Amino acid sequence: MTNAATDVALSPARVLRWKAAIFAVFLTSGLSVATWASRVPAIKTALGIDNTEVGGMLMGAGVASILGLSMAAALMARFGARRGMLASMLTFMVGIVLIGVGTDVVGSFPVVLAGLILFGFGNGCVDVMMNVEATAIEQLAKKTIMPLFHAFFSFGTVIGAGLGVLAVNLGVDVLGHTSAVAGLIAVIAIVAVANVPRRDAVDPDPAEHGAGWRERLHVALSAWREPRTYLLGVIMLGMSFAEGAANDWLALGVVEGHGGEEALGAVGLTIFSVAMTTVRVLGGPLVDRFGRVTMLRALAVSAAGGLTLFILAPNLPLVLVGAALWGIGASLGFPLGMSAAADDPAKAAARVSAAATIGYVAFLAGPPVLGAISDTIGLLNTLWIIVALTVASGIASGAARPLAPARDAADRSRADG
Repeated sequence: MTNAATDVALSPARVLRWKAAIFAVFLTSGLSVATWASRVPAIKTALGIDNTEVGGMLMGAGVASILGLSMAAALMARFGARRGMLASMLTFMVGIVLIGVGTDVVGSFPVVLAGLILFGFGNGCVDVMMNVEATAIEQLAKKTIMPLFHAFFSFGTVIGAGLGVLAVNLGVDVLGHTSAVAGLIAVIAIVAVANVPRRDAVDPDPAEHGAGWRERLHVALSAWREPRTYLLGVIMLGMSFAEGAANDWLALGVVEGHGGEEALGAVGLTIFSVAMTTVRVLGGPLVDRFGRVTMLRALAVSAAGGLTLFILAPNLPLVLVGAALWGIGASLGFPLGMSAAADDPAKAAARVSAAATIGYVAFLAGPPVLGAISDTIGLLNTLWIIVALTVASGIASGAARPLAPARDAADRSRADG
């Protein structure tokens, strides 16, 4: 049975459960990230480490994440999306527990680092797999819903941050906090994966070996030889840089670059985050109305214009307007890049893995690079690099034009201009 036949055979109730399951996976990934991030101060204090060692832990998690992203397509080719997602979620669940054990039981930096490596690798793997599933749901629905899936990741980070604040205020130690969240993650993982249907394109027969496995592995690696992959990577790289730079440097830009109070820096970051999340929740119908390419170009203009206003604004109200436009512009580049990478279900895992690796390298490595450059030329001047990258993202947007079936090609190509 083909992948399309498998999907068409699903009842509406089954599709609804599948969609809810993948929403839950996205939310859980965000929850796990915020759980770790919310306890960094406590971990630093408990281990008696300095900022350089905290940076080393972050680097370990980041490298493991990139490794997971890079290996996800091969793992899916061997084990399938359903088993791969379950194993990946349980891997980052174990990593979260190990972070707590390393902090409060043995007081060991290497143990916490080992937990972060498991956490990063599992999250990197599941990131590709959940996006492959989300794009399959999007294709079945015949409307753009990928941004909404990414909004659920954002919701997960909000919930995780809130639980972190609650845990700190109640005096819950890191181990108690991470263990409770890990138990929740395990339950969600088991229930969610049980509601994900088996699909031939990404869930091969477990008994299949030999030529079938080698053929799938060949497909998994083939995306790195396709020019379109790199153009999609440019789209995602530019917008990942824009998002990552805002998370780490926007508040500081308000304070140090424009002389705002520390609280106003937090307000600026909040405005950016709200603008980005709002467009992710509401942007799908706009993409369906105007097409991926038109939307990506418009958002690139918004990001570049917002950043330019943020850099040059003569007063703080205009700085905050710039932050809002910056957030709007950065909102859909990554999810729409994922959708474009997965247009062909047979090669979805390979292309999503390759494009996501390029985007996440930018997301993880970009802010530290910007920090080093800013020591020489100043923070606001450094942000011109992001302006250039968002412009490059807009120029490359044509690569996101859907690889539609022949019967839909004319309609979609008109929509994407």
